[in-house]
Amino acid sequence: MKINLKQLFSIVGESRDFAYEIGVDELSDIRGYSFASPVSVKGRLYNRAGVVYLEYSVELTLLVTCDRCLKEFERAYHYDFDHIVVPSANSDNDDYIVAEGESIELNEAAVTDLLLQLPTKNLCKEDCKGLCMVCGCDLNESTCEHINTEL
Repeated sequence: MKINLKQLFSIVGESRDFAYEIGVDELSDIRGYSFASPVSVKGRLYNRAGVVYLEYSVELTLLVTCDRCLKEFERAYHYDFDHIVVPSANSDNDDYIVAEGESIELNEAAVTDLLLQLPTKNLCKEDCKGLCMVCGCDLNESTCEHINTEL
């Protein structure tokens, strides 16, 4: 979603609310993640004292595989983000979002922020026991004769 910020940059006190979804089909190029729902993006842009701020939240559900027992499950996530938006910048600076041509692409910012926030390790439950290293049985559901020999 592209938003033009010309009015926001020029009028102190101006604000703009937004709410939309990034469809699962738009997210299919992202490797390593399986989106079970669209990414819901809600927030606002506002000019306070001549500085444009972006505050938004994302909500989504991922289909993930437990890193210990290999079971698939769905997990919901909610994250909040905030940025300062500038019309131009002299150097590469990750502290700001640069509005090229007085507009920003919110999808790009939201997906980038989201991917940096998602966990790198997924567990179906905090105390997941995983699989037996010898026979491969799920130790959350059963025990095997190898359990005592592994220790």
